[in-house]
Amino acid sequence: MKKASWWRKSEQTVICELCPHRCKISENRYGLCQARYVKNGVLYSLVYGKPVAVHIDPIEKKPLYHFYPGSDILSIGTIGCNLFCTFCQNWDIARAKPEDIPARYVSPEEIESTVQQSDVIGVAFTYNEPTIFGEYVVDISRLVKSRGYKTVMVSNGFITPEAVKDIYPLIDAANIDLKAFSNDFYRKECKGQLTPVLDALVEIKKQGTFLEITTLVIPGLNNMEHDIDRMTRWIVENLGKETPYHISAFYPSYQMKHIHRTTKSELDFVKNIADSNGLQYVYEGNIMTTTESNTYCPSCGKLLIERRGYRTVNNLDKNQCSCGREIPVEL
Repeated sequence: MKKASWWRKSEQTVICELCPHRCKISENRYGLCQARYVKNGVLYSLVYGKPVAVHIDPIEKKPLYHFYPGSDILSIGTIGCNLFCTFCQNWDIARAKPEDIPARYVSPEEIESTVQQSDVIGVAFTYNEPTIFGEYVVDISRLVKSRGYKTVMVSNGFITPEAVKDIYPLIDAANIDLKAFSNDFYRKECKGQLTPVLDALVEIKKQGTFLEITTLVIPGLNNMEHDIDRMTRWIVENLGKETPYHISAFYPSYQMKHIHRTTKSELDFVKNIADSNGLQYVYEGNIMTTTESNTYCPSCGKLLIERRGYRTVNNLDKNQCSCGREIPVEL
């Protein structure tokens, strides 16, 4: 076990301050995420150095389309999550306990060494919710960044302001799930809240992390015109119209096998609203597309980055179109 950061004592309990649940944890009890545990009045991380998934992935799989397109990144994840999404597509590790999936200890130094020996741009914290292994994220990030490598978070954004300010200055890019624009949806389908996610998105942007957003489009639950209109307007007003926005097709999973897979026309409907509200880079994912995963210049319409699955053809000269338009892409 690793002594945790982001907690304080309160009478007979410990209050975890890593995520907005702010769990009050009694002696010999777990937090809601199953990854944090109190022993002798001290909060510990049970997943520090215990990745259950380590792979080299295309950066586009995160998905990040404007951050070193065409590159590979070492991706790691542990078990546990601080949300309880009924539609979770990684539920086997998100809902696991540390004892459910054996994992050998992998030190931050070993992760750094693997990055150096691989043809990758850095390390991505992904698969489950990386916020819950924040201590591991911080220690790995400090090491790999000292060597000139990049760091990426793929997160639900359900994190406290205190933790954002400690973690995200070490993170070069993030893709954050904005699951819906309804607190009822977050409460019923995720056992969470919308407002802390919106607050975190604004703060992450302030920290200088390159930010992309993803919404998993679930038919009949989060794709109502009114909510999509409000969500995309909020992104434009608070994060900027150049924020890459990914709309991903849902497929029946976990506790939501009764809802049909998202169709192309349902994604097109969401994309049209996002486009009309001024978002300049809206991408469709997890479905067969022709042009909707490509990057085009908002000024002249030129094809800048062509994507076929995870294969990428980059036509950009640095981060500028031939017409002179600056494109928000890190290369």
